[in-house]
Amino acid sequence: MMSSILRISLVLFLLVIFSGHIKAQEQPPKPVKVTTFQNLSFGAFFQGVMGGTVIIYPNGSRSVTGDIVQANLGFIFFPAIFEVEARPGAVINITLGPNITLTGSNGGTLNMHTGSTEPVSPYVNTINPPGKTQVRVGGTLIVGTPPANPAGSYNGTFSVTFNQE
Repeated sequence: MMSSILRISLVLFLLVIFSGHIKAQEQPPKPVKVTTFQNLSFGAFFQGVMGGTVIIYPNGSRSVTGDIVQANLGFIFFPAIFEVEARPGAVINITLGPNITLTGSNGGTLNMHTGSTEPVSPYVNTINPPGKTQVRVGGTLIVGTPPANPAGSYNGTFSVTFNQE
C-alpha cells in the first residue's frame, strides 16, 4: 500500500513539473516601425543686419540669438515628431543625420543643425503595440544677413535613424 501511494505521488509530481510551457528559442525581434507625425517648423521671425540663430527645442519652445526677432504672424513653430512602434523593453537608439542646407523660395540658403531629442537616446520602449512612443526632435537654424538669406520660405530634408538594439 505504501509503495502504490508513493507511485501515485511520483506520477503527480512529474505531471506538475512537465505541465509548463516550454520554448526552445525566443521569437525574432519585431522590427521598429517609424512614421512622421509632424515636420519641424521654425515659424516666422525677422532678421536684423547681423543675423543669428532660431532654436526649436524638443519640448516645443523657441528661442533666438543675435538680432533675430520672434514673430507670430500665424506661422507656428514646433519640433518634428516621429511615432515609434516597438516591443516593450526594446532599447531604441536615435541617430541624427548631418547638418543640412535649406533652400529659399526667393534665393539664398540657410544651414540647419538637428537638435536634441525627447526622449533622449537611447531609450527603453515601454508601450505595447499598437501604441506608439512620440519622439520629438528640435533643431537650430543659422540665419545670416538679409542679402544672403532673403525673406521667404525655406525647405529641406533631414534624416533621423532609429535602431533597435
